[in-house]
Amino acid sequence: MRNILVTNALPYANGPIHMGHLLGYIQADIWVRAMRAMGHEVTYVCADDAHGTAIMLRAEANGISPEAQIANVQKEHIRDFDGFGVHFDHYDSTHSDTNRARASEIYVKNRDAGNIAVRPVTQLFDPEKGMFLSDRFIKGTCPKCKAEDQYGDSCEVCGATYNATELLNPHSTLSGATPVEKSSDHYFFKLPNFGEYLQKWTRDEGRLPVSIANKLDEWFENGLNDWDISRDAPYFGFGIPDAPNKYFYVWVDAPIGYMSSFENYIKTKRPELNFDDYWKKDSENEVYHFIGKDIVYFHALFWPAMLEGANYRTPSGLFVNGFLTVNGQKMSKSRGTFIKAETYLEHLNPEYLRYYFASKLSDKVEDSDLNLDDFVQKVNSDLVGKVVNIASRCAKFINTKFDNKLSATCAEPELVQSFIDAGSSIAQAYEAREFSAAIREIMALADKANQYIDEKKPWALAKQEGQEQQVHDVCSLGINLFRQLAVYLAPVLPTLAGQVQDFLQLASFDFASRETILVSHEIALFQPLMQRVDPKAVAAMVDASKDSLAAAAEPVKVEKKKEKAKEKKAEPKVGEAEIIGIEDFMKVDLRVAEVLEAAHVEGSDKLLQLTLNVGEAEPRNVFSGIREFYQPEDLKGKLVVMVANLAPRKMRFGISNGMVLAASNGDGVWVISPESGAKPGDKVS
Repeated sequence: MRNILVTNALPYANGPIHMGHLLGYIQADIWVRAMRAMGHEVTYVCADDAHGTAIMLRAEANGISPEAQIANVQKEHIRDFDGFGVHFDHYDSTHSDTNRARASEIYVKNRDAGNIAVRPVTQLFDPEKGMFLSDRFIKGTCPKCKAEDQYGDSCEVCGATYNATELLNPHSTLSGATPVEKSSDHYFFKLPNFGEYLQKWTRDEGRLPVSIANKLDEWFENGLNDWDISRDAPYFGFGIPDAPNKYFYVWVDAPIGYMSSFENYIKTKRPELNFDDYWKKDSENEVYHFIGKDIVYFHALFWPAMLEGANYRTPSGLFVNGFLTVNGQKMSKSRGTFIKAETYLEHLNPEYLRYYFASKLSDKVEDSDLNLDDFVQKVNSDLVGKVVNIASRCAKFINTKFDNKLSATCAEPELVQSFIDAGSSIAQAYEAREFSAAIREIMALADKANQYIDEKKPWALAKQEGQEQQVHDVCSLGINLFRQLAVYLAPVLPTLAGQVQDFLQLASFDFASRETILVSHEIALFQPLMQRVDPKAVAAMVDASKDSLAAAAEPVKVEKKKEKAKEKKAEPKVGEAEIIGIEDFMKVDLRVAEVLEAAHVEGSDKLLQLTLNVGEAEPRNVFSGIREFYQPEDLKGKLVVMVANLAPRKMRFGISNGMVLAASNGDGVWVISPESGAKPGDKVS
């Protein structure tokens, strides 16, 4: 038996759980259930990530304290996780006394070991709000192309990057006030102190997916930089020891929340467990983090370095999932495919989604697509048409003709044994997080079971005189095969498994329980286990998502005097933009381009560097300010639309030769793609 601690990425306590979030949580929950079914001791904890400027401002806008804000959201998160069968042993908050103490301890240990530096940083300061402003809270006129209403680090019009202090006519998006430059001491974690250690750590076998380890090599090649771990008051978070008015940046205490959540679980529910048995340096117990690929850098560089600097063990492994698309595209509020967990639960069985995700997931860091038509077809075909159908075809005979008792003999022991033997490879697939492979093998067994029943035709035998024993044997065997399938599907479909366990009146439903063939065994009356997915319910869910998210898309209201200060800076509405003539528009040469390569731009939080095939002899280099919404891997191989005759612009990072078109509604940015069949270089009209 192995002792394992599993955590999930901490959801931010500033909004609801949606389908994209659930991909990672369902993956982790399935793995935890599977490992437990194999007989291992697994503890599964999580917490809300409860600190930061965004939560402080959201609470202020809602007229409540940050503590009340995070408490309200936590209730919603727990409700949604419970609804989808994601059952943590303990669900905590990073805003706890335990986490404060553990964060302070880890910081002090690193400080005393020489891993902390202090130096002044000059930033823009909002004199009205009395706070330093990050780039996303500053707008002004681009110093390069003079475009208005641009953020504090890059221009979305010309793609130029700059320091916020270079903006012309800057204003705070929080108050409308003109910010001033102000210097403040910041605290830095000396990440370069751990460069050699991290290079080895990231290459330890099984620690990280190979693709992630390869990607991290770029950071080592470019050289690691000190990490700014402090924020100035006002800030909702934990104060830094011996540093008045300085607070830990949210990403310092967030991963420490894994430790403190486990610690609080021990204090409140499992005092027989020992914290050090899992977190001391030489612990042989296992610790795994399930995370999304967007937060790999924090978990694969900063987090292990902080732990090593404080003399704690580091994670045994990081299990990384990709992003979720719906119908092949990024989730969209306008299309109704940005679906909240709450909205899904109002319309559909959560186990449908658990099964569909499982059928897609592997140990690869790949994006998954929730194709709603395929979703309906797969659930109806696999779960209703294959698995549940076995029980419904056989149970009625056992219930009505044989007094609810299975046959005293196993008619085809070799067939049942083949199902039992398949459990070994299915268990291996679960452990390796190759869920899609496990599902394929289970469905192949379901096909074999249905083939057996179709060949024996118990419904026809029942009409023949003297065939009662054969009907009894065939249907009893069918129930045995169904039992095997339900055991294998239990990590994915825990609610269905519980219903089947009750129906079969079994004390245990773990993987080892499958070894016993059920003979002369009494079962309960069969009840319908799962209904077919109604496409109308899916359509209703999509429609409800459009409506339910309209309110969330509305901007937070501010005081009238602040709104007036920003009126001149507001984006023009449709129909209010400056009018141009057709002759001006005809000058724009729009072309289809294929993204050959995409990469982060070192030193910029907004830019991606794109290498584009526009049907010319040489590819084009274009810088695009879409990093907040796209990862490089999202774009590689994608067809986009670009302005091909835009004058080249010299930027700090190189020459940008064109512009990729994207649309924005204030909630997100979507790169514009041509219809299928388009080729690089085609003219867009």
